[in-house]
Amino acid sequence: MDKARKKLAVVLFNLGGPDGQESVQPFLRNLFRDPAIIQAPGLIREALAWFISTTRAKEAKANYAKMGGGSPLLPETIRQANMLAEQLGTRWPDHDVRVWTAMRYWHPFTEDVAREVETWQPDETVLLPLYPQFSTTTTGSSLNAWRKTGGPETRTVCCYPVEPAFLDAHAALIRKSWEKAGRPDNIRLLFSAHGLPKKIIDAGDPYQWQVEKTVEAVIRQLPEFPDYQICYQSRVGPLEWIGPSTDDAIRKAAEDERSILLSPIAFVSEHIETLVELDEEYAEIAEELGIETYIRVPALGQDPVFIESLANLVSDALERPAGLKSAEGERFCPADCSGCPCKSAA
Repeated sequence: MDKARKKLAVVLFNLGGPDGQESVQPFLRNLFRDPAIIQAPGLIREALAWFISTTRAKEAKANYAKMGGGSPLLPETIRQANMLAEQLGTRWPDHDVRVWTAMRYWHPFTEDVAREVETWQPDETVLLPLYPQFSTTTTGSSLNAWRKTGGPETRTVCCYPVEPAFLDAHAALIRKSWEKAGRPDNIRLLFSAHGLPKKIIDAGDPYQWQVEKTVEAVIRQLPEFPDYQICYQSRVGPLEWIGPSTDDAIRKAAEDERSILLSPIAFVSEHIETLVELDEEYAEIAEELGIETYIRVPALGQDPVFIESLANLVSDALERPAGLKSAEGERFCPADCSGCPCKSAA
């Protein structure tokens, strides 16, 4: 009788998004009640979450209506999970592989998925964020929710900002988008990432440093783009955020009489911040400013090289000692990034 195959559970962490108009406001409330997002005492945070979700619901519903009423994030993440499961099944034929999607602020909630995985009783569990660059507000928050529920955790990939296949996927999509547009000259390549309040970075969050490392590594593959800049989008609230903002970067490109090729460098899926913010709001700013060419590079999505990158991360995690590690195997961040969850190399 054949020995039973080992059970391998892979959990993809992501933000999540409303699945319809009626879920927009509760999604926003879940987002802003997270202490990793709004760092205020409980009652104050709850009141702020209610206020922000209430006041922003109308505009948010209008934006989600442009995408069919809800977010495309979950369907795309499920497609990524299915492709990853297929690759892992080929690489690890002696394992029964299942890939879950765990969303932080809407269904399927991280807490619910943790219970499902625990019921399955896997031999190995690899937690893999769909946030390539670690932040306490994204991967950190998902890990906290997972552990609070008591979900199984054998191995955790905390970040992969310079994983080779991940970089290759970005570079290839950037070049392909430029070539498809006819190789326009006078281009400034903007790398747009989600922004964060400056105080979070000042407290030791490694996100901005890791975004910079991703861009440094990608741009080495793209010598045809000597003019490039990192910028940050999606600012909310009165706090000072890291910059420059993407809209300011677009205005500066107009002043410098440059066209724009824009890559969503910290996003691996299409969602409201790419399909509405980048494709409509920022494109409109560029048009109003008279920018001749505005090209938006797609998010990595189901790009086969990106899926290969995810499979590499899982395979590497299985071949290394158990625990939480970066794609580099040990701590990747400098010492002053106190928010990095990795231990220093011995």
